[in-house]
Amino acid sequence: PLALELSAGFVPVRKPGKRPYETVRKEYHTEYSKDIVEMHVDAVRAGDRVLMVDDLVATGGTMKAAIELVEELGGEVVGVAFVVDLPDLHGREKLEGYRVVNLVEFAGD
Repeated sequence: PLALELSAGFVPVRKPGKRPYETVRKEYHTEYSKDIVEMHVDAVRAGDRVLMVDDLVATGGTMKAAIELVEELGGEVVGVAFVVDLPDLHGREKLEGYRVVNLVEFAGD
């Protein structure tokens, strides 16, 4: 819905094996293990301006890996947006240098 509202393209970044075409992948470390995200190799071209959007930022590892994929393909990340931020997990720290916004913040008290 956001891509439609902005008249922009939409590129899903997913766990391995969910994409039907040739992909690029990025391995990253979570708090307890390793994980991988993939996207189509032709999804972003050099010079494309990209807004990264996800539902939740916790530790920030998944988004950081997705940003690295976009940048490796030559895209320029112009911002990062989340619906929910869990600030106690310090995920935004991994995204320093990027403009980050969120709609809701849930801090443990």
